[in-house]
Amino acid sequence: MAQSVSQFFEELPSRVDESRTAGMNNTYRFDVDGAGSWIVDVQDGKVSVAQDGDAEPDVTISSSEETFLKLVQGEQNPTTAYMTGKLKIKGDMGAAMKLQKLF
Repeated sequence: MAQSVSQFFEELPSRVDESRTAGMNNTYRFDVDGAGSWIVDVQDGKVSVAQDGDAEPDVTISSSEETFLKLVQGEQNPTTAYMTGKLKIKGDMGAAMKLQKLF
């Protein structure tokens, strides 16, 4: 269980089940207020993470550090967070829906 946002992103590539992400080709930017910004690139199921990358993402996801940690720890429902404005999503909503395969 990630104790910090940076730890979550450091460990993400080793935690992803490539059988669930096979065929995925999307780039995500996570802007986590108070923690930083990360680019998560998924190319045919292989995941790479770079902090503060400048790749043009398909989707940008923004939240507070507190909300993000609750989301990845299973304490916050992503749909509820989005509907209440705690999670902001800009870009390709179809790609955003695929995120559940990563977590």
